[in-house]
Amino acid sequence: MLRKVRSHGSVVQRVVMMTPRQCTIAKPQFPLAFSFFNTIVRPPVATMSTPDDGIFTQKRVLRSKVKKDLRSMDPVLRSQQDDAIQNLILEAPWFKSCKRLCAYISCSALREVDTSKVLHNVLQKETAKILYVPRVEDKNCHMRMLNISRMDDLIANSMNILEPAPLDAHGNPRQDVMLADEPIDLLLLPGLAFDKTGRRLGRGGGYYDTFLSKYQELARQRNWKQPLLIALSYSVQILEDGVIPLTPSDVFIDALVSPSGFIPITSAAQEIIP
Repeated sequence: MLRKVRSHGSVVQRVVMMTPRQCTIAKPQFPLAFSFFNTIVRPPVATMSTPDDGIFTQKRVLRSKVKKDLRSMDPVLRSQQDDAIQNLILEAPWFKSCKRLCAYISCSALREVDTSKVLHNVLQKETAKILYVPRVEDKNCHMRMLNISRMDDLIANSMNILEPAPLDAHGNPRQDVMLADEPIDLLLLPGLAFDKTGRRLGRGGGYYDTFLSKYQELARQRNWKQPLLIALSYSVQILEDGVIPLTPSDVFIDALVSPSGFIPITSAAQEIIP
């Protein structure tokens, strides 16, 4: 820019270079709300809540309560109920007659009803049963049920929970129940809480509800009989009817096995009672 300066009584023009730090822009004297050069204060944007938000909160609170109750269980009582539940299953006609089933691998750290005795029975060669057990593939509710023939087929995952290795001892992919040619007869399911109307409260990951929905759809497409969904439950996990909140993705169970006995819920479960 040009700047006039005096030198020995005369006016001369000198070119003066302004650096970015020297160059300032005068702000217009507008009120703050109308200034383009000041931060405009705007009211916060309201977030819309949905009915599901309340349901998820209710489920979270209920999970905390049930987990506390499970932690408070006497270890001797838990062991007694584990034995009672597994003995009931092993003696049940519906279990003895089944040929293909899915069952969970119990985790003591999660305080799930023990299934080790049932699994060892299924894997005996003389039973001739085909067993599929869960393998979690990712954190997006993706769980597969893969065939195993012995307990040595199981490995500990990152959470120290046993699950099948994706390949068998010969390096071949394990059979996925979703790709099997024959339907399964029943699924033995875990959970945090249940009621006698068939509601089931899981741990919040959605893995079982997602898998069950997909398998039920597969059974409909192939005109297969729907498998029985039977949950294993300690006495403390059976809640009053209607206490467990529901979302559209929740899958109902057919029956419960508790220390006090087999509790049928649906007509399908009623039909298997001798």
